[in-house]
Amino acid sequence: MQAVLIVIHLLVAMGLILAVLLQRSEGGALGMGGGGSGLGGLFSPRGAANTLTRTTVILGILFFVTSMALTLLSLGARAPTSIINVPGAPGTAAPGVPGAPPTLPSLAPATPPPGGAAPPAGAAPAGPPTLPSLPSLPPTR
Repeated sequence: MQAVLIVIHLLVAMGLILAVLLQRSEGGALGMGGGGSGLGGLFSPRGAANTLTRTTVILGILFFVTSMALTLLSLGARAPTSIINVPGAPGTAAPGVPGAPPTLPSLAPATPPPGGAAPPAGAAPAGPPTLPSLPSLPPTR
């Protein structure tokens, strides 16, 4: 069903492009050109404009309808999700489960290794880094 609708949508889009390109521009410099043909009033300059205008409107409506139909078909296959993590809500996963949002590591100091072994020489101290203290300002009068 979706493949057939995509083919129809593409054909309507190509027809809409063709209908727009065939129309006479505001200044009359581009488009089908002037002069009448031998087919009576249908393809006279005024009749061609009316025919192309109607064709463009109809193809525009068909393009809109097929676009909406394709959107509704693609939305029907999706599972509902929420951008807000509400515990116990459908579509949300528990922490540690694949698909769950990542959690930040805690900033608590690391525990010493078992057995009381000292860290290797040159190893960075465990825990968050300390900031140097700022010099104090002299009192104001």
